[in-house]
Amino acid sequence: MNREELPLDRQLRQEILFARERVYRFGQATPLERLNLPGPGPEIWVKREDLSPVKAYKWRGACNRMAVLSPAEARRGVVTASAGNHAQGVALAARTLGIKARVYMPRSTPKVKQNAVLHHGGEFVEIHLTGDSYDEAVSAARADETASGAVYIHAYDDLKVMAGQGTMADEVVLSGHGPFDAAYLQIGGGGMAAGVSTWLKTYWPDIEIVGVEGVGQASMKAALAAGKPVALESVDLFCDGTAVRKAGELPFQICQNTMDRVETVTNAEVSDAIRTLWEGLRCISEPSGAMGLAAVLNNREALAGKRILVVLCGANIDFLQLGLIAQSVGSGTKTSRTLRVRIPERAGTMLKLLDTCFEGLDIADFQYGKTSEDEAWPVFTIHADDPAVLDALPEKLDANGFAWQDLTGAVDVAFRAIPLRGDLLANAAFLRLDFYERPGALHDFLGQRIRGNASLCYFNYRQSGERIGRALIGLDFPSPYERDALLMTIPSQGDGYRLCEPVDEETRKRLLGS
Repeated sequence: MNREELPLDRQLRQEILFARERVYRFGQATPLERLNLPGPGPEIWVKREDLSPVKAYKWRGACNRMAVLSPAEARRGVVTASAGNHAQGVALAARTLGIKARVYMPRSTPKVKQNAVLHHGGEFVEIHLTGDSYDEAVSAARADETASGAVYIHAYDDLKVMAGQGTMADEVVLSGHGPFDAAYLQIGGGGMAAGVSTWLKTYWPDIEIVGVEGVGQASMKAALAAGKPVALESVDLFCDGTAVRKAGELPFQICQNTMDRVETVTNAEVSDAIRTLWEGLRCISEPSGAMGLAAVLNNREALAGKRILVVLCGANIDFLQLGLIAQSVGSGTKTSRTLRVRIPERAGTMLKLLDTCFEGLDIADFQYGKTSEDEAWPVFTIHADDPAVLDALPEKLDANGFAWQDLTGAVDVAFRAIPLRGDLLANAAFLRLDFYERPGALHDFLGQRIRGNASLCYFNYRQSGERIGRALIGLDFPSPYERDALLMTIPSQGDGYRLCEPVDEETRKRLLGS
């Protein structure tokens, strides 16, 4: 029987064997590391593809595919479309093999991935930014293929590409850390999940294979439900490496037989998994790279005592995105809740709220601007190690007579849209405050320094993970004399804070809308 006549899964297993001989001309095997988490849970092992030549697993499939090009095909050159990581693998192979490559990428591709493609490919690669999605980049690359005769190197829907990714699983089998009870594999087009699951099932037939997709990009889950690959109407781009509208035909044929189930994870859960990888292994994952771990953390109790495999499939993340992820995670393993609380608009009521309902709690975000003469609605994001503490907050607020609303996840809070009516203020002063980030520091400053007739009219603070908390505070006074007296007497440094200074007059006017 010819190889092409074999069932697809047997063809894939054979191709993985052949790929063993090819891929290590381009890079070395990556480590498998234990991730230790506090408390009970599964034994988690992380395949560190972030330590590969292109900081992602995609080099395996691209290099394996390009290594078998005939001399005639090599002279024609290659063309591909990629969201970033596959392009780096193509660039690495192009330079190593001396083959010209044109890479089509969405215009929104992070600069870190564009620069990496140029670094790995050198003079052998050209980047063409086109469209706003992977699908549009594919269309442009396919048009190039037709016009130029170049060989198209698919990112996932290709047997040899899938086989190259499968060498990752071969390294897991040979590591001696198996067998594993389950593997959680992220899915974009499905090439990695197909290759890895096939090889793991070959050696450990009882292993549970769980596919993991983002909630807003679950193309394989949709394909399995429909019985064939189907196009999603829209795709969330937070996990850009797996943002594929339609699962590959070949990966689908494999995954429908190897996948035990597919789970979805939210962007917030992925962000928390990125933090977990940083704290446990001191490595930084791109969002797609942490999806498998995110699903494991969601099932931590059910997986207790089991040996679990996850793949950190890439670390090509834009530096600016790291800041957004860190802000969304907040302070580590804590749970959080955002509440808008009504208090009377008079001096001292904010301190009463802090003393009664929020005493001892970690305020990670505090937003407030005066919009009414009679009442204030400050917004607090509270973190607590114990979810029960957060669950008890509503009862505390009710008992102390505070009306409240739950704004967890609200858009205006996330964008820090803090309204302020300058026409309601008489003699406002705005202070920049840098205080030592410890429980009670903010409360102590307000209690010790902001006394008398001063009323809080503005507050903008967000926990950043630094040792210093930074806030912009607005105070309103009945008279300019009281305002000036505070500004002249408050020390620029004091107990619990390292800097307190008024903003300049131009900034004050902008805040007041004048």
